[in-house]
Amino acid sequence: MNGVLISAGELQELLAGNRPVRLLDVRWELGRTDGHSQYLAGHLPGAVFVDLDTELSAPPGPGGRHPLPVPEDFHTAARGWGINDGDLVVAYDAAGGAAAARAWWLLRHAAFPEVRLLDGGLPAWQEAGGRLAEGNEVPVPGTAVLSWGHLPVADMETAGELASSGVLIDARAPERFRGEHEPIDPRAGHIPGAVNIPAAGNLEANGRFADAGVLRSRFEAAGVDGTKPVAAYCGSGVYAAAAVAALAVAGFDAALYPGSWSEWSSTPGAPVATGAGDG
Repeated sequence: MNGVLISAGELQELLAGNRPVRLLDVRWELGRTDGHSQYLAGHLPGAVFVDLDTELSAPPGPGGRHPLPVPEDFHTAARGWGINDGDLVVAYDAAGGAAAARAWWLLRHAAFPEVRLLDGGLPAWQEAGGRLAEGNEVPVPGTAVLSWGHLPVADMETAGELASSGVLIDARAPERFRGEHEPIDPRAGHIPGAVNIPAAGNLEANGRFADAGVLRSRFEAAGVDGTKPVAAYCGSGVYAAAAVAALAVAGFDAALYPGSWSEWSSTPGAPVATGAGDG
């Protein structure tokens, strides 16, 4: 177990021991609204459903489609999931880890020290022989004490500056980066100077994160070298959290730009680039 990921086998061993473990099911996919229904049909035993749209985000607005939640609201939500100080929190989803990474990032940002992503998510758990439970889990409210602001965050101004002074990673699919296809946001393209490193490419075919060395080489090829500041964005700050997690696995610290393209493309006068280049 490293500081970001935990395997299904490692999790099974921990659950068989005495360590308090809180499981968070963050079932969410872009364009789908049936996450809770999926959870009810089958989840890791004891896992609590976490709603990305309402508990891991503030309402959509000028700050984008998934702004960061109000700190007090997130604190209340985390206690509602049954989290206590001293717990190990493991977040998972069923579609590549982006939604779970949002929970991982927010808990780290709120100074919760022991939180991991289940590498490979629900499919990896099932492949390891883990059973599923049905129905809803209602935990005893927790008492965890959280604070705020412990991971780097980029706003629009910072993101624009990092595109030239550091490395600004666009974690969206290449066709959205190039401006060929934009299904959601007002304008197509990318932040001028950003480099496209799609979050999906950080995963192996089985949905698990690539080896740390492989990830490190991938990011280094895009200019990440540990000396320049790095930030990641996507459509609305969800897949960017997965990119930050992959960077952490590779040994790099990176800021999250929560507003991401949904904020940038909605802001009058914000410059937009198109094409495959980084400008």
